Amino acid sequence: MNNKLRLATAIAATLWLSGCDMSSHAAQNEQPSAAVPVNIIELASQSQAITMELPGRSRAYMEAEVRPQVNGIVLARSFVEGGIVEQGQSLYQIDDSTYKALLISSKAELKRAEAALASTSATAKRFRELLKTKAISQQDFDQAEAAYLEAQASVAVAKAAINSAEINLEYTKVQAPISGRIGKSTVTPGALVTANQPQALAKISQLDPINIDIAQSSTQMLRLKQRIASGQLNQPESTQVKLILEDGSVYQHDGVLQFAEVTVDESTGAVSLRAEFPNPDGILLPGMFVRTIVTVGTDPTAILVPQKAVTRNPRGEGVAMVVNAENKVESRIVETAEAINNQWLVTKGLQSGDKVVVEGLQKIRPGAMVAPTVLSETPAS
Repeated sequence: MNNKLRLATAIAATLWLSGCDMSSHAAQNEQPSAAVPVNIIELASQSQAITMELPGRSRAYMEAEVRPQVNGIVLARSFVEGGIVEQGQSLYQIDDSTYKALLISSKAELKRAEAALASTSATAKRFRELLKTKAISQQDFDQAEAAYLEAQASVAVAKAAINSAEINLEYTKVQAPISGRIGKSTVTPGALVTANQPQALAKISQLDPINIDIAQSSTQMLRLKQRIASGQLNQPESTQVKLILEDGSVYQHDGVLQFAEVTVDESTGAVSLRAEFPNPDGILLPGMFVRTIVTVGTDPTAILVPQKAVTRNPRGEGVAMVVNAENKVESRIVETAEAINNQWLVTKGLQSGDKVVVEGLQKIRPGAMVAPTVLSETPAS
């Protein structure tokens, strides 16, 4: 009997202790959880220049191929390959002896035609007077008048031949069609050149200023036009362009966008833009690959958020954590546009005055209580 009493007493004590334990645990659960410390920034709209980084390639501002316009042997070359030449400067001298002889012959032919003109003119004048007295027939006068007109035509033909001979003689001095830097010569003195040959003698490129051809995708172009049309962007009067060279250095001179092509390249889906840059030191050469930073407009009410404050959900949407007035965390779906330094330009989902969590994201979830600390400066990503 005593054993049964002792067993019942032990069971009752165990149940009592277990009940106390559960009550203590429930009381702990009922206590509010501690607020999680996080760092936040308070968003404010600002005017922000919007830029795009696009690939480009340099092109000469002007190019001209030097070609012979008459046949002959090259007697001399009067320029230094790779040097600067001026428009009208003599580059090659073609043998001109044949063309001088042709000019002399043309001048002699003019003298003969002028002599014939004088003779036929006098005859026609006499026959006109004789015709009045019926001393000659109408046929004789008509023949004299025709000979006079034919002599006039011969003089005109002779003068045209002289003009052509003078032009061909001038063409024996091959001159620079434009000013610029000339490349290598494809011929040397003693070479035979012809007026219709496919090979150019040399090429001249004007490099100051110089053009940069830029490729922009048609998708980017459409988005940009939509933002300008909706008033999100203010388009500048002139679009400024900066260059980043192949070695990563920034080109010291800024350029200006000149025009955009009106068609889309079907093979690449890109639109060609052209910018003009000063090139006084000759650093930029035709064919160089560059990266361009094009200022496409200004967003007067831009919202910028540090990149590390925006994460991605499984659907790939941008997500930012915002602290509300009760210091509770809310999840916001955001849309971003350009990356500006270490920040995203947010186009939808956030507004001025929102408090965005930038540090402590791994410790919070939507609905959690936080103890926010406002950062005075935007942290680096």
